[in-house]
Amino acid sequence: MNNTASGSDHLEFDYIVVGAGSAGCVLANRLTADGKSSVLLLEAGPEDKHLWIHIPLGYGRLFKEKAVNWMYQTEPEPGLNGRNVFQPRGKVLGGSSSINGLLYVRGQHEDYDRWRQHGNLGWGYDDVLPYFRKAEDQTRGANDFHGAGGPLPVSDWRHADPLSEAFVDAAVQAGIPRNDDFNGATQEGAGFFQTTTRDGRRASAAVAYLRPAKARQNLHIETSALAERILFEGRRAVGVSYRAAGVPRTARARKEVLVSGGAFNSPQLLQLSGVGPSELLRQHGIDVVLDAPGVGSDLQDHLQVRVVMRCSQAITLNDIVNNPVRKMMTGLRYFAFRTGPLTIAAGTSGAFFRTNPRLASPDIQIHFLPFSTDKMGEKLHPFSGFTASVCQLRPESRGSIRIRSADPAAPPEIRINYLASEVDRTTNVEGLKILRKILHAPALKPYTVEEVDPGDKITSDEALLAYCRARGSTIYHPTSTCRMGNDPLAVVDQKLRVRGIDGLRVVDASVMPDLVSGNTNAPVIMIAEKVSDMILQDAR
Repeated sequence: MNNTASGSDHLEFDYIVVGAGSAGCVLANRLTADGKSSVLLLEAGPEDKHLWIHIPLGYGRLFKEKAVNWMYQTEPEPGLNGRNVFQPRGKVLGGSSSINGLLYVRGQHEDYDRWRQHGNLGWGYDDVLPYFRKAEDQTRGANDFHGAGGPLPVSDWRHADPLSEAFVDAAVQAGIPRNDDFNGATQEGAGFFQTTTRDGRRASAAVAYLRPAKARQNLHIETSALAERILFEGRRAVGVSYRAAGVPRTARARKEVLVSGGAFNSPQLLQLSGVGPSELLRQHGIDVVLDAPGVGSDLQDHLQVRVVMRCSQAITLNDIVNNPVRKMMTGLRYFAFRTGPLTIAAGTSGAFFRTNPRLASPDIQIHFLPFSTDKMGEKLHPFSGFTASVCQLRPESRGSIRIRSADPAAPPEIRINYLASEVDRTTNVEGLKILRKILHAPALKPYTVEEVDPGDKITSDEALLAYCRARGSTIYHPTSTCRMGNDPLAVVDQKLRVRGIDGLRVVDASVMPDLVSGNTNAPVIMIAEKVSDMILQDAR
């Protein structure tokens, strides 16, 4: 790794990329590939050396690991009984791709066609598919929908689990078609998730994109480097001031500054730098470079509501974790063969379905897991248990990100506004009712004793909605806070250039016009692949 700043506190590069998450790692790789352009990649967190980053099931250990996690919290959420919702985000090389649940889900063809229909030309499904394929190294080989030989490994699961298989069979019995590829011709159906892993190890964006590029002389990576503000000359971004291991530094960008901090940190950095709602900036004594009311608006996230079942057989991860001998044998198996329960992602099997037949495409995603806990990242239950959660794919509710002060180290104020719309409330309730049908289908009967949470007494729509409010939580997919579009609140254009500013782009989940129908890591990598080409074309 090139730690460039040791000899100087003033540096110059063609491009500065702020944030080494899923998007930043792609940009760093693609922009330095020709050997001509120099890139400085800034990451507020450390290198990705933590053991549990590289073991798939390690996401449970990293959930509240301050060394690699921003550990954010929302403000009290009105729709969730005033609860603060924990928001883990990666603060490490690879960003959230180093601590996430590893699922490779692109979303629906219709998501991207909707982006295009909203005026974002070049972002329809046919436009983005080549970039999904370019990124991918699909273990099943290439076809019309998948690529082979790209940087990002996409693999099938390496652990046979009867519960996960029974869930798929139960979903089929409940009327949901079987689907062996959620990222192929159609998303709808029940099947197994693929993961961003290779040979039983996590393939974060840092592993997939940064490792092959680290030796390049034109790529300079600085860790423990917190960006404090973007520097402007008039309305042109010309550099970044940052703090590396406590020492203030400045770097200049000859061509562009690329902000890839994610849906929370990118709008925060723009606001700290004077690009955002002018009233908010003045309130914190920040000089206004551009009054951009959309910066930090339109925050969306997926809510998940979990159903916990007591299992009749000692075959769950709970049983392994709570038995010292089985736990040790599982560890030995993983380190010897890279198989077994330590390869479990944050969803083994799952389903996508419509809560209403009038809908054009699925509005619910189910994640099935062969373990159970009161809260993700906490101790597993002492009994044999498994979990299936409902995730509403296209929430209508919108929230916001706002700086609390001019201090770059202060966490932003996060308001997601879950369950604010009637559609969101109804969809979650209907999704739970269909999930319960699956969990009580014949294929799962031999494995179930009872429903622990919410429990058989919760039956009415009102009681189910109350359960959503009491127990619903994030599934960690914040987006859309620097939204792409043509309307007055849109922050970036179709090339992800910040409107009204030269030399500045935002490249990450914050630019999504609205939330995709699925997990967000694969779409973010696609976005960065596509924009890398745009940046290189513009430079020519």
